[in-house]
Amino acid sequence: MSTTADIVQYVKDHPSGKVKIAYSDIDGILRGKYISVKKFLGCIDDNSSFCDVIFGWDSSDAAYDNSKYTGWHTGYPDAPARIDLNSFRKIPWEQDLPFFLGELLDKDGGPALVDPRQLLKKVAGDAAGMGFIVHASQEFEWYNFRETPQTAAAKGFKDLEPLTPGMFGYSLLRTSLENDFFAELFELLTKFNIPVEGLHTETGPGTYEAAIEYDELTEAGDRAILFKSSVKEIAHSHGIMATFMAKVNESLPGCGGHVHQSLKDKKGHPVFYDDKDPLKMSETMRQYIAGQLHCLPFILPMFAPTINSYKRLVEGAWAPTTITWGIDNRTVALRALLNSAASTRLETRVIGADANPYLAMAAAVASGLYGIRHQLKLGIEPVRGNGYLDRSNGYLPATLQEATIAMKNSGVAHELFGTQFCEHFIATREWEWRQHLKAVTDWEMKRYFEII
Repeated sequence: MSTTADIVQYVKDHPSGKVKIAYSDIDGILRGKYISVKKFLGCIDDNSSFCDVIFGWDSSDAAYDNSKYTGWHTGYPDAPARIDLNSFRKIPWEQDLPFFLGELLDKDGGPALVDPRQLLKKVAGDAAGMGFIVHASQEFEWYNFRETPQTAAAKGFKDLEPLTPGMFGYSLLRTSLENDFFAELFELLTKFNIPVEGLHTETGPGTYEAAIEYDELTEAGDRAILFKSSVKEIAHSHGIMATFMAKVNESLPGCGGHVHQSLKDKKGHPVFYDDKDPLKMSETMRQYIAGQLHCLPFILPMFAPTINSYKRLVEGAWAPTTITWGIDNRTVALRALLNSAASTRLETRVIGADANPYLAMAAAVASGLYGIRHQLKLGIEPVRGNGYLDRSNGYLPATLQEATIAMKNSGVAHELFGTQFCEHFIATREWEWRQHLKAVTDWEMKRYFEII
């Protein structure tokens, strides 16, 4: 449906009499509601509103005490909002219910600078201003458990039953064992305009990995954030809980959310590939990689936003720990894939499945553009072999606190994303760190309860 008239007519004709809308919060959680067709039609011409508390609380609905954007000091008012008709989809597991994504606005009707989707659109606009069209896609690894929200809570989220036992990466046996769920994921996601390029088991009990087909940057972000929510909803219908935590168990591999990126010029020609170069890499791609390597220590909380994120970023666990790049090397932070003009791209492997896709993509692309804008030289050789052992360019920050301090004390993030976004986002990560410091963990109980 390519026209507004077609979309409006579909909404009017749908027998449910309602529309589902959603907005991304800072953690990448979709917050939304159902509205009547009458309400929706009124929003098309006159915009709408949504409670700004979605940027005033954390993933557990606990109100921040350090947010300037909103809080008890503002009374949590409704913010102006816009429904994006270009995001229209039909939800196949809800009788093709019409669905739209939205964005919050500021009081003057401009973009709310703390809104993740608006930030991604800003980065896409920055790229366009430099003469580039960005294509991107995200791939996700996640664990599936034969649980419900009730059973998982009753167990205290301990000793959960994995969908299938054992380490069965790339296993056809395990996909056939749970074929109803596996096949429905592929079918329903594609019908929901999240075309899946590949779906397979990963190493780990009940673990899957999916690669989403690439598109221009904003649509790629929409697909990625909707993928996570959709997988959880489809899983629920099968009595399964899906989790995108970065690390569910210290003994098991973590879950990545790697982002692939490439640039084209305004005529649609790829700019990362150079047939005359010995590595087939253009100078533009070298600058793009140099930019990401330079910015990486100062934007890491956008790739690894939770306490749990840093349990994944450990040596030998299929996630990078060093500031490195390589050619088709899965032990480094940045993996360059240089097969042909059409497929040459950069994979940012630092990103966890727990990251907000809008923020992860925005950070990856903005930092690459930083390298092009500043004409940075790629002075680091590609790693050949084990990237964990190449410490010559430094390590990634090891905790959320360390990463947040680095972001706060650097001017790089402010240049890339603007001061208002950075102040808000950094405050939310400082809050997240403080919440974890209050908790008495299972590790502390086992270590200290009897012996101390």
